Amino acid sequence: MSQRRVLVVEDERTIAESVAARLRAEGFTVDLAHDGPTAVARAQALHPDLVVLDVMLPGFDGLEVCRRIQADRPVPVLMLTARDDETDLLVGLAVGADDYLTKPFSMRELVARVHALLRRMEKLAGAAVPAIIIGDLEINRAERRVRRSGVEAHLTPIEFDLLVHLASRPRTVLPRERLLAEVWGWADASGTRTVDSHIKALRRKLGADLIRTVHGVGYALEVPA
Repeated sequence: MSQRRVLVVEDERTIAESVAARLRAEGFTVDLAHDGPTAVARAQALHPDLVVLDVMLPGFDGLEVCRRIQADRPVPVLMLTARDDETDLLVGLAVGADDYLTKPFSMRELVARVHALLRRMEKLAGAAVPAIIIGDLEINRAERRVRRSGVEAHLTPIEFDLLVHLASRPRTVLPRERLLAEVWGWADASGTRTVDSHIKALRRKLGADLIRTVHGVGYALEVPA
């Protein structure tokens, strides 16, 4: 992981330099961009392994940056937001962000999230796995494609991984903390709202009946018709 390249996109230069310095200390190659157009151009030219992306940027915002770089080449995106607003977070997830941090954040947590995202992508790249078919739900893990009743749904990488995790254990209630540990690779339960946001996105794309909430515990995938 020491040779991995990270693109940090942040218009506040003090924050950008602090994040870059910490990631370089962890062994990453780090490039910087301070506005939307430059971020897209550098992502297309440098092919980073991961992007740390602020939402509020000059030129155009981080949501548009995420949309454009994901359309060009899928890449894990850790989004930084100054507001803990659920609508903003859902929009970010919808355009291809894999994870998010709300400012102010600790450098230790940011580094942990970066490592967790990269570990997950490495694990997926090395896995040869069969398709999952449950009722009218078809999950092609080799091609990372999902169809329900023959209609394809376009999921972000983390949405796909979360769905696979639930579908591998249909009707089994999986606690939020376990999902965080096994899908995101987080060692603590500080991001349970992250799970909730991604579940809402899956329901919106695949149907509200597919995933059952067990209040105070977690989620289970129901067997569709």
